[in-house]
Amino acid sequence: MGKNAIEIEGLQFGYRRARVLKGVDLAVPEGSIFGFLGRNGAGKTTTIKLLLGLLRPSDGVCRIGGIDPQEDAMEVRRIVGYMAEGQGFFDRIYRINRDF
Repeated sequence: MGKNAIEIEGLQFGYRRARVLKGVDLAVPEGSIFGFLGRNGAGKTTTIKLLLGLLRPSDGVCRIGGIDPQEDAMEVRRIVGYMAEGQGFFDRIYRINRDF
């Protein structure tokens, strides 16, 4: 059996008084395809931000390729591609190029 690309153990996180993640456990084996599906507010984006080291969990641990994003977020971001929703980068480039 191979390594896990993503490992999450007992992950917890909350915004102010709202507990978003309550003890999430997940293992995604290397070479597999995995998608986060769920309703708005289910914790999908929060989980991804925790995996990238953009947020700090209140409890639990997560790893990408064996790397803890709380210890080496830059290495995790080096090996993972991520584009958040609502990015304005391409709109700005289009407006700049259109004006020339």
